[in-house]
Amino acid sequence: MRKWCVEDWEFELTVVKGKAAHCRLGLEEGDKFVFSYECPAGICPRVMMEMYTWCEVIRCGGDFTYRGEKEKYEMYRPCPCGCISFHLKATPINRDENGNPKPNNPRPDEGNY
Repeated sequence: MRKWCVEDWEFELTVVKGKAAHCRLGLEEGDKFVFSYECPAGICPRVMMEMYTWCEVIRCGGDFTYRGEKEKYEMYRPCPCGCISFHLKATPINRDENGNPKPNNPRPDEGNY
């Protein structure tokens, strides 16, 4: 893999409520996933489908306070099954001294494809 895009957000998804016996994957309170764009290992695909949408909201300049949350870059959401609750926190990364995202690396040469 030759990743060239410099990600400018990091996301932390933490299980804040739930028991392993209630979750098909055995997720339980305290389990944590940290990721930028990729899907973290061990995350439920149904959860990631929903959380990806909220991560995109932040990447596009959104603000969770418009959804009634207290913090601009933090929200609480239940899993699609309703058996586990999550806290999603977004943190800006790879920024210059003015807070602007750093530029991407050059795209890999595609050759004759």
